[in-house]
Amino acid sequence: MDNLDKAIINLLQDDFPICEAPYQNVAERLGIDVDELLQRLERLLQTGVLSRFGPMFHAEKMGGGLTLAAMQVPEQRFDEVAEIINSFPEVAHNYARQHRFNMWFVLATERPEQIQYILQDISEKTGLKVYDMPKKKEYFVGLRLPV
Repeated sequence: MDNLDKAIINLLQDDFPICEAPYQNVAERLGIDVDELLQRLERLLQTGVLSRFGPMFHAEKMGGGLTLAAMQVPEQRFDEVAEIINSFPEVAHNYARQHRFNMWFVLATERPEQIQYILQDISEKTGLKVYDMPKKKEYFVGLRLPV
């Protein structure tokens, strides 16, 4: 990553413009061509420097459901269970933790009532208990990771 890559990442974390030509706007602010901006973003995604670039939606305000779930997965089955869970399009992300609950994932659904059906399906397909941990209160953290 060079200084321009860092400038792109830092700028886009805070201030992605909502306008007719947002990438053109960002490119101009950085003093580069829009094609270079897009190529750099693609390279950062392909190399894994960025794992994702896109909006974050508030599922509940859009009429959907959202929950955090945890599982106790035997180490020898971890990859197998992760593959099963990740096959569900409603799984937003899935990650490992050093804890007795060693697999955590976020589930986002079109309707709140779908959550329990999908969690039950995951439990049946894996043979493991899924612990549903819906939020009780929402906090805005404003996470920013300057580079």
